[in-house]
Amino acid sequence: MIAKNVHILSEVSPEERRMQSKCWCLPSVEDLQHIVDLSTRIIFPGYFDKNSRSEKGRYYHIGVDMSDLRTLLREQIAKSFLAFCGECKSDEESDALALQFIDTLPELKRVLYTDVDAMFHSDPAVTAYSEIILCYPIVQVMIHHRIAHALLKLGVPVIPRIISEMAHSKTGIDIHPGAQIGEYFCIDHGTGVVVGETCIIGKHVMLYQGVTLGAKSFTFDEDGTPINTPRHPILEDNVTVYSNSSILGRVTIGHHTIVGGNVWLTNSVPAYSKILQHKADTLSFLDGAGI
Repeated sequence: MIAKNVHILSEVSPEERRMQSKCWCLPSVEDLQHIVDLSTRIIFPGYFDKNSRSEKGRYYHIGVDMSDLRTLLREQIAKSFLAFCGECKSDEESDALALQFIDTLPELKRVLYTDVDAMFHSDPAVTAYSEIILCYPIVQVMIHHRIAHALLKLGVPVIPRIISEMAHSKTGIDIHPGAQIGEYFCIDHGTGVVVGETCIIGKHVMLYQGVTLGAKSFTFDEDGTPINTPRHPILEDNVTVYSNSSILGRVTIGHHTIVGGNVWLTNSVPAYSKILQHKADTLSFLDGAGI
């Protein structure tokens, strides 16, 4: 019985052949997780490792982590181009892209600390900045997103999506690496938040759990394949969206707008708007009526 199934499963089915990559030299999910971990240790030194926090020790350990990051990222970039583009990048080309990513780390660090600051000033339950960095899902998901977005801007295939899905599986927050997100971004609680690929989010924006910034409809080509056009919302600065609200389509939510909970919104609204659901009806039921 085992031999029979081994024989069946070792054959390449027509469906598998149609879906398989151009080669078997695929990026390693384990190595990509290590890349995220190394980047996290560099950006938040002393929080996610046992290394010394002294300035001398910090310089040494960041240097070692950055060297390891360069090596791993160079290898994974080369594999991603070969597997998904059929393009063989030289070591020099892959290394150049890895170094370009490393050159973004100071800016990534600056912006990520604004996200921490936004969370600190938005949640009265917070006791310290360190609590946010160590515990809050916003930090984990935005580390992954800002790394993935930086790699996407460099033209690296697939790796950004893998990295974003790592955060999705850990936090329940689904942010496409293509989404453009400004400084001081805050997600409270977070479970079930969805941010689409072509979203543009300004500064000082806050989302609560269950918020969807999604597409309302798609444009298709002659073969019925969806065309990748801007189809997700634009949220200007200082917008707050409360829990379980859905904002769909290429609409613009003006700055300093508040969108209340459980709202379904498919049209643009001007700045300083307050969008609330209809007032709930109050009804009385007796003896199980209405169930």
